[in-house]
Amino acid sequence: MNVAIIGARKDRNGIGGFIARYFHQNGAQVTCVLGTSEATAALAAEALAPCGIKAKPYRDYTDMVEGEDLDAVAVASPAETHYAFLSASMERGLSVFCEKPFIDPARDDVPGDLETLFHLARKKRAAVAMNSQWPFCLPSYERLCGTLVPGEIRKFFIRLSPLSAGADMIPDSVPHGLSLLHAVLGAGTVHDLSFEDGPGSLGISFTYASSFSDCEVSMLLVQEKQQPRTFSFGFNGLVAERCIDMASYEISLAFGEKQAPIPDPLNLCVRDFVEAGTSGRHPVIGADHIIATSLNLKQIYDAYTHPERTTWKS
Repeated sequence: MNVAIIGARKDRNGIGGFIARYFHQNGAQVTCVLGTSEATAALAAEALAPCGIKAKPYRDYTDMVEGEDLDAVAVASPAETHYAFLSASMERGLSVFCEKPFIDPARDDVPGDLETLFHLARKKRAAVAMNSQWPFCLPSYERLCGTLVPGEIRKFFIRLSPLSAGADMIPDSVPHGLSLLHAVLGAGTVHDLSFEDGPGSLGISFTYASSFSDCEVSMLLVQEKQQPRTFSFGFNGLVAERCIDMASYEISLAFGEKQAPIPDPLNLCVRDFVEAGTSGRHPVIGADHIIATSLNLKQIYDAYTHPERTTWKS
């Protein structure tokens, strides 16, 4: 699999460089990178060289896809650029691995955008995946906290720590919670939304109604600047915390006195996409997951940013 990385620099908290390294580790060939200028593209390519990646820098998307023999692109650029890169790539029959949010929820017609994109993907037989990686650590969570039985789940909590503030917290962080809900409970609808603003924080509460149960959801978004930033989640009050050893970057989940090392879920998400692309199966975080959670995200974002939202606390 020959892959191009769009947005490979670590800018605006970007993870394109990590994505490129994991593609390389999982047997894909990262042949090129796309930057906003010749200088930024060259810097991105130089940063990957110590990892054994020889990527040609480009500043023009069309020049890149016409100049390279590509199978896939990884879109790690800012959310507002995703739709243009996704549609252009799918039109050319390229498979796509896209950072969350898949589509910027500030766009006017997210349902129509999704319909257009996945019509293209089906027509061109392109594999599509979103990097919303935390469902890949659910087996580790279950080893700590017990087996998840969808019909018995009544509560879900997640605490995330975006660098952003205000409304920007929602597309930055909420997709992680929605992906975990979808992975465990399947597609669901969002009801009874409420928000609570605090100093550098945003609380979001709603009911996630699926075919298994009505789950009461609480998301707490707290702006943090320093690494490692706080991340925890859990079902039915059993909340596990993500721990990172900053010296080795080893990751684990902790629950009470128990702790379990976990592989980097970003690596697992990239690996799944590479395996799906080479075998012909659908990625785990694929079309159904992307469409359902993107619509949930749009609803939450619109409810928060709309001046006439019905429930509000401050």
